[in-house]
Amino acid sequence: MAAKKEEKKDIVKDMKEEVKSASKEEQIGFHKGSLSTLAKERQELARILQIVEQLMQLHIAALKELGVDLEKEAKEAVKNTPPSKPNKPIEDML
Repeated sequence: MAAKKEEKKDIVKDMKEEVKSASKEEQIGFHKGSLSTLAKERQELARILQIVEQLMQLHIAALKELGVDLEKEAKEAVKNTPPSKPNKPIEDML
């Protein structure tokens, strides 16, 4: 796992070096292209989340019709769940 983390850091470092060595216009184009791609990815992710939410609502409705008390089960699940770990900054994950 440590090897993967080091490999990711090397990839990010190489990318930053390539961008710095490019001309200002190339850097601007690179960043604009990246933002455009990421914006499209975000839109697609939002669409997928909407579909998942609709499917979850259908299952919730079906369970309610079958007499399952989801609120009670959710409260029990919260009681039995250990506390979560603090989130790490994205830089630490790379």
